[in-house]
Amino acid sequence: MFKLAFGSFAAAIAMFLTGFVYFAGPLAMVGYADANETQSAAVQTALAANLPATGTYLVPNPSSKEGTTLFGKGPVATVNYNSNGFSVESMDALVPGFLLYLAVAVLMAGALSQLDRRVPDFRSRAIVVVCFALASSALMALGDPIWRHYDWTYAIFDFVGNALMLSVAGLILARWFMPTKAEVMVPSTPQKVEDITPVEEVPPVSGTSL
Repeated sequence: MFKLAFGSFAAAIAMFLTGFVYFAGPLAMVGYADANETQSAAVQTALAANLPATGTYLVPNPSSKEGTTLFGKGPVATVNYNSNGFSVESMDALVPGFLLYLAVAVLMAGALSQLDRRVPDFRSRAIVVVCFALASSALMALGDPIWRHYDWTYAIFDFVGNALMLSVAGLILARWFMPTKAEVMVPSTPQKVEDITPVEEVPPVSGTSL
């Protein structure tokens, strides 16, 4: 239990560092389309003038007949709107973000702990980890461009980042914090000859002559 707890913490740190390098490093803007300062200012002014509070908005709103018609004509947008804004260099998300990664790592450790004797070798565990990382990341990131017709560029960027983070964390747990193949294989104890209880022979029953 202590080994898995420590492993979860190490995996969370690995996720944090991987995510920081990928999403906040030189590649941070790769997934986004570019808008110049004039365009950005115009959109920001329109947002402030028309959206009442922090929330996620569909523009136009397709809940009415007129909105459905406008939605079909386009342009359309899903706006993740924060009415207050925040500093790009703000550090207030670091602790909650790390706690989220820690919770994910604990769940992964709990799942992998069920494989210790059923899947004893690292190669097989690694395949399980990577497959689940790819599957969960695909579901989280690639559904929006399919169902909501969003941009594929950011979806692929997000998919790759999530898959990397989950794979790194899972591989660390599987490699260094799970029992090795030698530890989970229980050697069979040969039975000594003298320990074998002899089977008493039953004499054959002679037939009775009539």
